[in-house]
Amino acid sequence: MKLAIVVLSNAQADGAVEALLKAGHRVTRLASTGGLLRQGNTTLLVGAEDRDMEEILETLRRQAPGALVAILPLERYEHF
Repeated sequence: MKLAIVVLSNAQADGAVEALLKAGHRVTRLASTGGLLRQGNTTLLVGAEDRDMEEILETLRRQAPGALVAILPLERYEHF
């Protein structure tokens, strides 16, 4: 399993979240601030099986060019 941490502009967030949800992925959306100018951003947390990560990345490439994506190994992912 993997966890994608995605930092993108607020303007890109709605389209990216909608596309990920439409494809059946679970997404957690957080407001975030950072960078030199302390501008508001959106951070997405997307937990998925390894086999789904390329689809997620392709969706993000289309919906949020310029987004920062970090992919981390995830030992366990539960949805209650």
